[in-house]
Amino acid sequence: MYFSELALEERILLGIRDAGFTECTPVQEATFVHSLKGRDVCAQSQTGTGKTAAFLISIFHSLSTQKDRKALIIVPTRELAVQVMNEALVLAAHLDISIACIYGGVGYRAQEQQMMKDPDIIVGTPGRLLDFHRSKKLSFKKIGILVIDEADRLFDMGFIPDLKKMLRAMPPAHKRQTMLFSATLSFLVKELAWRYMNNPAEIEIAPEHLTVDTVIQELYHVGNDEKFRLLLGLLAREKPKNCLIFTNMKHTATEISRRLAANGMNCEFITGDLPQNKRQSVIDGLKNGSLPILVATNVAARGLHVDDLDLVVNYDLPEDCEDYVHRIGRTARVGKKGKAISLACERYVTALDAIEKYLGTRIPVIWPENDLFVEDRSFERWHPRSYRKKHRPRNGKALSAAR
Repeated sequence: MYFSELALEERILLGIRDAGFTECTPVQEATFVHSLKGRDVCAQSQTGTGKTAAFLISIFHSLSTQKDRKALIIVPTRELAVQVMNEALVLAAHLDISIACIYGGVGYRAQEQQMMKDPDIIVGTPGRLLDFHRSKKLSFKKIGILVIDEADRLFDMGFIPDLKKMLRAMPPAHKRQTMLFSATLSFLVKELAWRYMNNPAEIEIAPEHLTVDTVIQELYHVGNDEKFRLLLGLLAREKPKNCLIFTNMKHTATEISRRLAANGMNCEFITGDLPQNKRQSVIDGLKNGSLPILVATNVAARGLHVDDLDLVVNYDLPEDCEDYVHRIGRTARVGKKGKAISLACERYVTALDAIEKYLGTRIPVIWPENDLFVEDRSFERWHPRSYRKKHRPRNGKALSAAR
């Protein structure tokens, strides 16, 4: 189905054209069947399938026909809040709609000024939204349209009590339209829908339609002591325009970023400990092309949208199989092609079986040639003398028994 076939106001269609959208994705088409009629929707949808545009366009359509309504979009992270806000600004460019973005980790003043303008749409994270509600700067009684995005992630992060507090302060389910999106429709998600939604249409996009199908996947088995040199060789071979590298630990993200920099690469890292303004600056650099490589923990696995991201590298295999899909979903978004490379070392290889079972397929294994392990200029700096004596590469070749 094409967007032009939908019964949307011309100004909404202009914004859709500005965003470069022509044909609906499966989750968009399935959502619009119900949401444009005002019905509640509970949808299974991975990131990268166009769900953000699905609920934003539904909100715009509703606000264009019922002027007295306010919309609230609840998201789990600051990065996702900013991403949704930016996409909303593009799609609503021709509409007389005001949008506020409310999240923690930054000062209150600028956000208070946004709220004083009585915005039509509020995008926010649970903690800061409740702060504004408690200080009477935000009334949930005015919410006529509610979106809960990445509900499973909100649950994982312990936001269930906060969500229920907000829902109880809103108009009853039959007096608002609610759209819930989640990567999985678990029992907890369905229980929330049953209690706080009004007979929602349930949408499940089959796994074969999820984003991993458009990602070229490769897996390399490698010893932990050779892992970084293989990463250097892969980056040299792939020559990505932009690349997102995932680690499981914050200290690993910091180390890998600094070692890549020591090898002459322009890169940065983000973790949950990084101040919000720094995190946003780094993400903006990756998006605008000034930063080619970003190393991140799972803080960036969801909600980070980079147009035409060339490459995702799992430096560490994620210990949660769903995180694998979220990570590689940063590339190949909305039907585009992309590549994901995973390094399976002895520490995290035990996660591989669960990942492949979740995918329903084996990840193709590539056995690296010796020349893919390149010299590491950070080796002396990052390893103690005893380790260097035992593991020092000789003539660019690894000293492991496997080679």
